[in-house]
Amino acid sequence: MPTVTSADGTTIAYETLGTGPALLFIDGAMCYRDFGPARTVAAALADHYTVHIYDRRGRGQSGNTLPWAEDREIEDIAALLKEAGGQAYAVAVSSGAVLAADAAAQLPGLTRLALYEPPFIVDDTRPAREATFTADTEALLARGDRTGALKKFMSHVGMPALALAIMPLTPPWKKLKAVAPTLPYDLHILGDTGRGRPLDPSRWAGVTAPALVMDGGKSPQYMRNAARALSETLPKADYRTLPGQTHMVKAGALAPAVKEFLGQ
Repeated sequence: MPTVTSADGTTIAYETLGTGPALLFIDGAMCYRDFGPARTVAAALADHYTVHIYDRRGRGQSGNTLPWAEDREIEDIAALLKEAGGQAYAVAVSSGAVLAADAAAQLPGLTRLALYEPPFIVDDTRPAREATFTADTEALLARGDRTGALKKFMSHVGMPALALAIMPLTPPWKKLKAVAPTLPYDLHILGDTGRGRPLDPSRWAGVTAPALVMDGGKSPQYMRNAARALSETLPKADYRTLPGQTHMVKAGALAPAVKEFLGQ
């Protein structure tokens, strides 16, 4: 298994698929190479790109040097960029899209950004995330209540009560519990972007890479409004809706849009 070493000494596990220009896929909350969309998206892009997929710190086979900070995750991306030859396109989903945009403000080696559904709440089309949400999640985890933290998060993102009751009985629950301590990482990356207020343009003023921000035609209105808001906030961004898609975007719908944007 290939690894890179981040600036703080953390080992980051990754793998590559395909041939062509380098492309880095950045996962959202709790996902990693063996749990989530990374492999299917990479397979759909591997005919045109050398796709790098990796386990974000604290997940899968990557290390987790504490204390966590978003800058450490950006340093992980910098280490992967170096391994990829110094520059790469980025494709990122959900909270990973926010991490990618933040990283692009610091790393000119990210040359183009394809971002899908950053989970902001920028208006009143759904209730805002309470100000104590991250702290409350951290408190649950500090007490060892990973199940409570997971249920709190999944309820917030809209999982129906019945599905939430059944979920702990399903095979994925073990993997979710293993990465539950990383939930606050993504919540801190999101910061105050879930409070129902417009985005702060100064956060991404330093992003020079062209970007495409996408959403799904069947996603909730608040999520679509969030994607449009980011496209209007990034200095060089377009906006596109993928018909029929939800937040769980299918690789077969995402990959053609990414290839068109990247000119392949």
